[in-house]
Amino acid sequence: MYILLALVAACALGIALHFLLPHRELRGVAVTPAIATAAAGLIYTGLQWAGIAEDNGWLWLASIGGGLVLALVATLTLSAQRLHRDAQAKAALGI
Repeated sequence: MYILLALVAACALGIALHFLLPHRELRGVAVTPAIATAAAGLIYTGLQWAGIAEDNGWLWLASIGGGLVLALVATLTLSAQRLHRDAQAKAALGI
């Protein structure tokens, strides 16, 4: 049940991350929180299977922080790709 706390925290911080990053008009509002939540769930589960208990602070830091870092990298990558594709499309159309 403690995994829900990590998932809710990662999702809430992912929402904040979405609004802090530039070019949010180029992506959906749920992309960054979804990536952060999924990554936090996978990291939390993997560390639990590795034998780290719920009372260990590294479990929480790794799952929530790792989820946010992965969401940050993925969101910046997606935004850069979208900007690049938009520039290519504008150049092809002569705009």
